Amino acid sequence: MIIFKDPHKIRQHLESLQKKGLKIGYVPTMGALHPGHISLVNQCRQTCDVTLCSIFVNPVQFNDSEDFKNYPSTLESDILLLEESGCDLLFLPGETDIYPDSSFRNKHYELGNLEQVLEGKFRPGHFQGVCLVVERLLTILQPDDLFLGQKDFQQCKVISLLLHTMGRPPRLHVCPIVRETDGLAMSSRNLRLNPEERALAPQIFKNLTFLKEHLREGNLTQLQKEAVSRLETLGFKVEYLELCNTENLDPLNRWSPGLHGVILVAAFIGKIRLIDNLLL
Repeated sequence: MIIFKDPHKIRQHLESLQKKGLKIGYVPTMGALHPGHISLVNQCRQTCDVTLCSIFVNPVQFNDSEDFKNYPSTLESDILLLEESGCDLLFLPGETDIYPDSSFRNKHYELGNLEQVLEGKFRPGHFQGVCLVVERLLTILQPDDLFLGQKDFQQCKVISLLLHTMGRPPRLHVCPIVRETDGLAMSSRNLRLNPEERALAPQIFKNLTFLKEHLREGNLTQLQKEAVSRLETLGFKVEYLELCNTENLDPLNRWSPGLHGVILVAAFIGKIRLIDNLLL
């Protein structure tokens, strides 16, 4: 695996590969890698000729400075994990490489309702920061294919919208959630859970499964309230638990066969905020 820190040098290298007709696949990460990330690397390797990853913790997408400060950093083990997985190239930019001056932070993206609901509602400015960093990384790297995880379902929708505005967007691949054996969605934030919190965390997925199994035609309000109550009784602080249309994330207040829906949840265990979702 070749590691680049200079954006100009990695751009030159990628151009030389693409001139040879090689297809570049890209997996962006913020580090603290786990098997969920590696599943994206594996999918990329199966689809493309060259697998490229990046590690950059993007400060402008954190609306909570404490969350940014406490985000796990495990660079040495991340590099080893990527080498073992067969990743070909790793980009490790600095903050000034991504944002050379303030003008790179000032762009505004029209995201419509996607920015107002769920994560957008509880993390104002988050998706603007996501779009800023993704556009900068894609502009520098110009990959052919982009691989993202379904766990950040709303973020995938936002990035899909962003790609439509770009002149030469990569093909987007949204890959399934990878879970621990007890159902907990793999996340870098899981590293911050203490043993008691880690034992409780799988209840999030269990409640999503409960909701899916008890879907009946008609009004969903009572079922949704029951799922939230089950989590709160266990000690979770639920920010949202919503059933939404998969296309635009509009809320689904009634269920009928043939609808394409997704259940999305964000909940705190102690100070740790976890998200998950389940397709219906």
